[in-house]
Amino acid sequence: MAPIKKKICLLGSFSVGKTSLVERFVYDRFDEKYLTTIGVNISQKLLEPITPPNSTKLVQHHFLIWDIASFEKFNAVTLNYFRGAAGALAVADLTRPETLTDIRHLCDQFLSVNAEAKLVFVGNKIDIFQGPETILNELGETARSFATHYLTTSAKTTEKVENAFMDLSKSILS
Repeated sequence: MAPIKKKICLLGSFSVGKTSLVERFVYDRFDEKYLTTIGVNISQKLLEPITPPNSTKLVQHHFLIWDIASFEKFNAVTLNYFRGAAGALAVADLTRPETLTDIRHLCDQFLSVNAEAKLVFVGNKIDIFQGPETILNELGETARSFATHYLTTSAKTTEKVENAFMDLSKSILS
């Protein structure tokens, strides 16, 4: 079985934990220090094989993960970072509700370039989230408005980080 390469993007405001999620998923490490991404960082990982719906054959994705810096303004260069992506994790920081508004706009921009791409929403920093529940409800509503679902993750504790990337892989296959 030859792995299928897929470009995926991580979308979200500054400091939501995009780089930490990639570091945890690809290298199984976490760093408390905040490092601003400038432009884009590209990582790759070979995922576990999965069976697509209505099939008996295993498929294995080789993700090219584009960790994209947060941009206040979009232009041709920033939109080109999205080009050719099969999917994206849309990341919000559960401790900063304003990041939910930001991911709506980012997802609209992403889908304007990749109309057929798949999205999975991620509410990150569940390990320090203390409510209110309305934030989770809003994240769920936002995900549903894009015809997808959400997971809560923690790059620090590893909680559901692997699940988020595997859910995106499964979504791309469907």
